[in-house]
Amino acid sequence: METSPFVVDFDWLEGKIGTPGVAIVDASWYLPAQKRDAKAEYDAAHIPGAVFFDQDLVVEPGSELPHTLPSPGVFAQFAGSMGISADETIVVYDGPGMFSAPRVWWMFRIMGAKQVFVLDGGFDRWKAEGRPVTDEPTKIAPTFFAADFDEARVARLEDMRALVGNGQIADARPAGRFAGTDPEPRQGVRGGHMPGAVNVPASGLSRDGKLLPINALRDLLQEKGVDLDEPVVTSCGSGVTAAIITLALESVGHLDNKLYDGSWTEWGGRSDTPVETGS
Repeated sequence: METSPFVVDFDWLEGKIGTPGVAIVDASWYLPAQKRDAKAEYDAAHIPGAVFFDQDLVVEPGSELPHTLPSPGVFAQFAGSMGISADETIVVYDGPGMFSAPRVWWMFRIMGAKQVFVLDGGFDRWKAEGRPVTDEPTKIAPTFFAADFDEARVARLEDMRALVGNGQIADARPAGRFAGTDPEPRQGVRGGHMPGAVNVPASGLSRDGKLLPINALRDLLQEKGVDLDEPVVTSCGSGVTAAIITLALESVGHLDNKLYDGSWTEWGGRSDTPVETGS
């Protein structure tokens, strides 16, 4: 079974701990309902040498939306302060395995890093297997991150207004939220989905914290109604789990995709955007 070229396994990463030029990033982030504190968990135990990437902090200052992609200059400041440069091999992980790490994988890639990977299996399983962990603070030597931003990989509100009804949108939220039968976790956000969108729940793209093999990803995407010969925009609640679909698309060789950064929090939070309900 062929695996994604964008994931690395436990053995590979364990062998790279402490290797110059390899940056390890804990990108754990959780919804309130998950009742987990990512930073507290990182402080208690992380992979040796890992730095913590706070997805609520590395955002565009002043944005009213959660997780708004920062400008290249702001991102470069954060990355440099973490001791990460664009020419390093960057491995990103989260607790469950394929939840919040793909978002940071996507961010580093569109900001110019070339060698970026997600740890297959996640830190929860890493720890359960008795792999190396530490509570020692990681010593960081600030560096320069040379950002080379690819704006074409990001969809904005005006892009989505033009796209709705005319292009492919793959929505990563659970089926109930997509249909509008389950409430949105953020206040003031309507239920439902963008007209014409297809539902590709992010949770179905992995198993036990590992991304599905390439053939299974391709089959699942097509089964959910994604035409892999056409451009795709991915979306979710606030731009985090949409990147799991992006990772799946890139893994099967689909390169003509964008991520809607404002996602449903922006679209569903407005009164002037069309919304459909039902599956």
